[in-house]
Amino acid sequence: MAPNPTIMKAVEQLDYRTTIGDLAAHVGMDVRLAERELLALASEAGGHLQVAQSGDIVYQFPQNFRAVLRQKFFRLQLQQWWEKIWRILFYLIRISFGIILIVSIVLIFVTIFIILSSLNRDGDNRSSGNSRSGGGIFFMPHFWWGPDLFWFFDPNYRSYQQRRQQRVSSGDRDEMNFFEAVFSFLFGDGNPNANLEERRWQEIAATIRNARGAVVAEQIAPYLDDLGADYDRENEDYMLPVLTRFNGRPEVSPDGQIVYHFPELQVRASRTQNRSTSDFLQEFRWQFSHASSGQIVLASGLGGVNIVGALILGYLLRDGAIASTLGGLVAFVASIYWLLLGYGIAFLGVPLIRYFSIQWRNEKIERRNQDRQSRAIALNQASPELHKKLNYAEKFAAETTIDSQDLAYTTETDLVEQEVAQTDRLDAEWRRRLEGE
Repeated sequence: MAPNPTIMKAVEQLDYRTTIGDLAAHVGMDVRLAERELLALASEAGGHLQVAQSGDIVYQFPQNFRAVLRQKFFRLQLQQWWEKIWRILFYLIRISFGIILIVSIVLIFVTIFIILSSLNRDGDNRSSGNSRSGGGIFFMPHFWWGPDLFWFFDPNYRSYQQRRQQRVSSGDRDEMNFFEAVFSFLFGDGNPNANLEERRWQEIAATIRNARGAVVAEQIAPYLDDLGADYDRENEDYMLPVLTRFNGRPEVSPDGQIVYHFPELQVRASRTQNRSTSDFLQEFRWQFSHASSGQIVLASGLGGVNIVGALILGYLLRDGAIASTLGGLVAFVASIYWLLLGYGIAFLGVPLIRYFSIQWRNEKIERRNQDRQSRAIALNQASPELHKKLNYAEKFAAETTIDSQDLAYTTETDLVEQEVAQTDRLDAEWRRRLEGE
């Protein structure tokens, strides 16, 4: 089984030396799963176990453990190769929608121009004077020529160009090019809360660590969603997943109040500063698009141009004889006409539906954020009863850091050498004690 990439990244961020508690707190992972993953990674990557005299275990990894794994796992190499390929493919997919839009507009209006030109020639051949179609022949080619081929229908084209020139002159660059902006306009830029669960458990683990492994339920509530009905809240059933993930256990005070003790999260491999936490878990609001306002206006404007052009083309193609007579490009565009019209409608319909969906989602997000914030405020304005619980939790608070001098055994060196070193250390300690007496 290939090692978990999340575990490998966490080990690197923890400076290649970690305890189970360190890893579980850093990643927000189930303690038992963290232990299993660490054992698997240590076995495959040539890691070492360092056992303290207290019985706690530290996992030490070589800094080149990724290179060791790459040599052992072709699947890992294949995955890394595919990630590089997928980044290119996904970029091509993103820009393809903008390219299709431009191609659609070009096909539509070039076809319109060919048809009108053909009708104009037919009219000239029939009569040098006014013809039945002469009143509307020249307006289409007249406004379609020019350097601003695809910008003409943008109502804010001049102001957009001015803003763009200002950004260029000031050294700023757009975060997205036009084709990327089209994809963003259509489908957005992904879920802003895709890593919400990861953030949730990281915040909970950091809160427990900052409290030195002993907390009350009110300290964890601001990071959870649904706490259940009133009965469930009174019995603090919402703490069960937290206890399961981090292998905690409840402790009951003499007054019948419950605090929660997490021994594994009290053990550290090194002395590090506590991680700062937010007062409550805040979900991010969905945004319609990260593209600039000018890019959005341009994309929607071109979508409108595509629909208008498709409707005009449909009117000209109402007589099927035109396509069969002219053939070539006209016949091809006539064969895919409904595809072009459908793409234009979907191009504006999808963002419109997405806009109203985002409003609905953001309302629910705002309610959840307000609910979690209210719990954080209640914690900061703790009642006397809550203060008693917090004081009782302090009795279980502790922190153990395993340094090299605390080790009783490590797989890094030969067992005989360790026994000799331990004997010398114990003899020196006994001499100090005897001399002290």
